[in-house]
Amino acid sequence: MTTAPTPFRHRLDRITTLRGALCVGIDPHPPLLAQWRLTDDADGLERFARGLVEAIGGRVAVFKPQVAFFESYGSAGLAVLERVLADIRDAGALAIADAKRGDIGSTMAGYARAWLSDDSPLCADAMTLSPFLGFESLRPALDLAASSGRGVYVLARTSNPEGHGVQLSADADGRPVSQRIIDEAQQENERTGLDHVGLVIGATHSDLGCDPGRVSGSILAPGIGAQGGTMEGVRAAFGAAVARVLPSVSRDVLSAGPDASALRDRVDRLLAS
Repeated sequence: MTTAPTPFRHRLDRITTLRGALCVGIDPHPPLLAQWRLTDDADGLERFARGLVEAIGGRVAVFKPQVAFFESYGSAGLAVLERVLADIRDAGALAIADAKRGDIGSTMAGYARAWLSDDSPLCADAMTLSPFLGFESLRPALDLAASSGRGVYVLARTSNPEGHGVQLSADADGRPVSQRIIDEAQQENERTGLDHVGLVIGATHSDLGCDPGRVSGSILAPGIGAQGGTMEGVRAAFGAAVARVLPSVSRDVLSAGPDASALRDRVDRLLAS
């Protein structure tokens, strides 16, 4: 008899209970590589990303590699990402592939296989998705995540100011678009009982403009640190939903490198705040 995989939400709850609710983005853009005195090539990329995981992998619950920064180096960059994802697993942490994929039909199925399938070398524990071709367009990823014990995070209210005009616009029922996405994500969680569909709601908003209170999935809250979000602000903005929030920080931690002790101190301060 085949044993069902442990659902993503269970694994996430377990690791955040042990290590604290914090996600560290791996965003190796060229200025950070230069700050770490690394070359702007695949070798510098690998030293940065794998060095980061080596330094703080035993402290951090979740890492979020930004796929674009690896893709920009072509096949060599994607090979680095494969090794980084393996390092994250070896450190006992979870990985969210920040790919923000969204398409229809077989194309969406291809994206899902790349990031959520057991037999893919790029397989992560979860991935980010863009629902703006319609929530149901995400069906291949929703279904594969459910069957493989993985998760998805659907963009709802992002941290960038440009998202305001689209995400808070009213839909045909008079709800903000962001609220419609939240409600459809929760319908999927209730249908499966897995709570594998999470949301991306930025930590930079004092007023979310939507209500994530009913959602039972995880809420990824990027924007801590350099974008102006704070751990205290997360608690104030999310209210009753704060227990399901996974704050995400990138530059505020990454800029402490390449010194490993400084990286660990930065993580420890965030976890204590």
